[in-house]
Amino acid sequence: MDASPIIELVYLLSAILFVVGLKRLQSPASARGGNAIAAFAMLLAIMATVVDAEILSWTGILLGMVLGSVIGGVAARTVQMTAMPQMVGIFNGFGGAASALVAVTEFVSNPGVGVGTAGVTILLGTLIGGVTFSGSFVAFAKLQELMTGNPITFPGQNVLNALLLLGSLALGAAILGVVGTLEPLTTFYIFCAVSLLLGVLLVIPIGGADMPVVISLLNSYSGLAASAAGFVIGNMVLIISGALVGAAGLILTQLMCRGMNRSLANVAFGGFGGTASVDRAQIGKRPVRKADAEAVAAELGYVNSVVVVPGYGLAVAQAQHELRKVGDLLTERGVDVKYAIHPVAGRMPGHMNVLLAEADVSYDKLYDLDEINDDFANTDAVLIVGANDVVNPAARDPGSVIAGMPILDVDKARRVIVMKRSLSPGFAGIDNDLFYMDNTLMFFGDAKDSMSDLVREVRELA
Repeated sequence: MDASPIIELVYLLSAILFVVGLKRLQSPASARGGNAIAAFAMLLAIMATVVDAEILSWTGILLGMVLGSVIGGVAARTVQMTAMPQMVGIFNGFGGAASALVAVTEFVSNPGVGVGTAGVTILLGTLIGGVTFSGSFVAFAKLQELMTGNPITFPGQNVLNALLLLGSLALGAAILGVVGTLEPLTTFYIFCAVSLLLGVLLVIPIGGADMPVVISLLNSYSGLAASAAGFVIGNMVLIISGALVGAAGLILTQLMCRGMNRSLANVAFGGFGGTASVDRAQIGKRPVRKADAEAVAAELGYVNSVVVVPGYGLAVAQAQHELRKVGDLLTERGVDVKYAIHPVAGRMPGHMNVLLAEADVSYDKLYDLDEINDDFANTDAVLIVGANDVVNPAARDPGSVIAGMPILDVDKARRVIVMKRSLSPGFAGIDNDLFYMDNTLMFFGDAKDSMSDLVREVRELA
């Protein structure tokens, strides 16, 4: 059904708003507004589609908006920050599933449509959507610890994945009528099964340290699947929005890989995370210098500059609000407080930015690795809260498993204070030499409790 001029104008407005919203996502200060603009654009596009196709009445649209708002609001308020990566994974999975279902429905309703150029977009939507769906839920299971977060590998795994990909191409050619005389519908069902299996096998060999990259890549896949679904049903706004999400996700994935000094192929096939060949019995056996809240407050309260490095441990402890109080108290004392954000800190892209934004930390205090790394040599004190691998000097050692990974050069500061529960290793599974350096103090304990004690001690400083 051809859209009326009004519907086409609404689609055009939605496409423009998608671009504007995406543009505003590049800065933490405007990201919330950009997200709201993009959400409004999608609402306009959905309303225009269901009205034009006479699927829902305005009453049905209003009911859906209210119901969706309630579900979204409850989820936003109740989901913990530590579970945000899992939630993003689920969103990616459902996005891929929706796109795949559009393609599957189009083919099942008319199997003959696969024999021709229209079938190419149907197969692409099914393949990418299926891989995104199953791969995203494997990522969710890893993050939720429903299965091991370490790489799951077996001999010949990459060969099997390559054969499955080639097999899916052969099945697609058969469905399109290019080769063979197989029954289209049965062959299509096999093609769907292969797509789902491929998604599982592509994600299980990826370890915990690489999960932020996987989440970003699957987000890109979900956009590509949506764009393919748009071609299937001839919906221009779905094509545009899907292409934008796909491109943005791919760019972000490349930036994340650069932040780890690794290629995308190495992330996908390297099996990194939790498999380092180190003597784990020796981890945490060297002597360290311990400090309590009073000593840490004295170290932070009488200096000119402090840089805070948040990590996943901060999210686990939900200590971001107490951390902001410490930052505010130090600022009141005339201390210059900054926050250093490593591109792969946490378990999803931008995890630490979102965490600090939730605590109302000013955006202009947040600095990425490239912006702040040169400042550490002139910094009086660094407070590390739950970060590990991203501050490990072992990355400068050519023989280390994280060799070449860009790190925050915190060890160059005059004083380094590390807040951790224990000396346990990070995702890379190796000891952190930073913990044992002469200028490092270890402040052991739960980050939230320790931070509350630190707030009290900083307030009591003269």
